[in-house]
Amino acid sequence: MRLVVVGAGGRMGRALTRAVTDAAGADVAAAIEQEGSPFLGQDAGELAGVGALNVPVTDDPLSAFAKADGVLDFTAPKASIWFAELAAQARIVHVIGTTGWTPEEETPLRAAARHARIIKSGNMSLGVNLLASLVRKAAAALDADFDIEVLEMHHKHKVDAPSGTALLLGEAAAEGRGIDLQTHSVRSRDGIMDPRKTGDIGFATLRGGSVIGEHSVIFAGEGERIELTHRAEDRQLFARGAVKAALWGFDQKPGFYSMADVLGLDT
Repeated sequence: MRLVVVGAGGRMGRALTRAVTDAAGADVAAAIEQEGSPFLGQDAGELAGVGALNVPVTDDPLSAFAKADGVLDFTAPKASIWFAELAAQARIVHVIGTTGWTPEEETPLRAAARHARIIKSGNMSLGVNLLASLVRKAAAALDADFDIEVLEMHHKHKVDAPSGTALLLGEAAAEGRGIDLQTHSVRSRDGIMDPRKTGDIGFATLRGGSVIGEHSVIFAGEGERIELTHRAEDRQLFARGAVKAALWGFDQKPGFYSMADVLGLDT
């Protein structure tokens, strides 16, 4: 499968290049960076530390998508929307690990999914998606007397909060409870506040150092507490998950999918 890596000069872009190189049945067909990037013209394999691949980094995604079977995209919502339009034109797979979305920004992705196979997830790891499935089941089994809090920590360079994974887990909890996350979430607490509302799902965000990603969902009841936790120790696990998603998507019909679909997990 011929895959395009966008944002090839960044940490995730380099991890994606390594993951494609290691995967059976996949090759790096092109590597994309934004106009003016200092990485333009450099070999994507050498940037990723896997040796020369004879794939120079370019700022021309249109030509790259035309000769590819799929694209791996961990960039920013604005860029991902544009890439989704190009993927739809090329009728290829678009794997999106980009986070920081608003509900309105997802609308053009679903339009593009009429022609492209779009696989979008706030986290591409098997462990996190299994965690989301467990959170959904726990939220359904435990009544509203158990308060739900989502705690996450990432490195100091992460710009969106709560993280895409925290929101994925919050959505899973809300689905389990049969409630709307937008109207039942608390994103921050400061100063003198009213007592916690029954049924709300709280989020707490920590940033510091080089933490790749830690997420816990806490179900706090009277006299007991249940905690479900995932800790990412290697950024490559997200990259490997993205490549797995692309290979799975190759044989699918156009549509909008998640990692739960790729992994065959209960939704």
